[in-house]
Amino acid sequence: MLKHVKGRKIRLEGFNNLTKSLSFNIYDICFARSHESQLEYLEYIDDAYNSERLREIIVEVTNIIDAKLLHMSTQDYEPRGASVTAMISEEHGSPVPPTASVTGHLDKSHITAHTYPEHDPATGIATFRVDIDVSTCGMISPLHALHYLIRSFDSDVVTLDYRVRGFTRDSSGMKHFIDHDITSIQDYIAEDVLSDYLAYDINIISDNIFHTKMRKKRLKLEHYLFGPESERMTAKKRTEVTSLLQDEIQEIFESQNLK
Repeated sequence: MLKHVKGRKIRLEGFNNLTKSLSFNIYDICFARSHESQLEYLEYIDDAYNSERLREIIVEVTNIIDAKLLHMSTQDYEPRGASVTAMISEEHGSPVPPTASVTGHLDKSHITAHTYPEHDPATGIATFRVDIDVSTCGMISPLHALHYLIRSFDSDVVTLDYRVRGFTRDSSGMKHFIDHDITSIQDYIAEDVLSDYLAYDINIISDNIFHTKMRKKRLKLEHYLFGPESERMTAKKRTEVTSLLQDEIQEIFESQNLK
C-alpha cells in the first residue's frame, strides 16, 4: 500500500520504486588568524568530524529514516578530510559493529558523507564543509533526518537539494510520481531550527525538484574565534573580524564573490 499525497491509500502493483534523493551541504566558518591557530582549527575539525564521527551520524540517520544498514566503508585522508559511504535497505535493522574503516551500502539506497576543511591564510578565515547525500527507494524518506543533520554540525550555511525521481504504478496501471505532500523542503524543518536562519527556496513542484538555502541570521563573534590571540582583540579588530565572517557567510550563501 502507498499513502498518496492526497492521503488516500493506494494499492500498488509491485514495489514502490520511487527514488528520493537529498543532497545536504553545510558550512562551518571560523576565524583563526595565526598559522598555528589555523592548523589547530584544522586538527580540531579532523578530530571532531573524522570518519568514525561521520559513521555515527550515518548510523543515526539510518535509524531515523527507519532503514536497515547493510554495509559501510570509511576513509580518513591525509592531511585532511574524511569520507563515509553506506548502503541501506527499507527494513530497519541493527547497525554494523564499529571498525576503523567503514563503507556503507543500502539495498537500492545509499548514504555518503565527505568533509572538506580549508583556510585562507591571508584573512584568517577557516571554512569546513561537509557534503551528505541520502538516496532512498521505497516508502522511507531522507527528509525525516533533516533536523538531526542540521544539529549535528555547526551549520552557518546550509544548502539542500531534494528530488523525487521515477514513478510507481498502482494495481489499476496508473503511474504515481510522488507519494508524500511537499511544497518546500522547509515543510520538513522544525520551526525552532528555521527561526535561526534566513532561508529561501527555488522549487519546480511540477517536476518534484526542491532547493533550499539557509544562513544563520545572527553572528555571535565568540562562537567563531579560534586561537589564543583572539582573546587579545581590540574593539576595532573585533569589528573587522565580524565583517570578514559576515562577508564569508554571505558569499557562500549567494555562491559568488561579492568584492
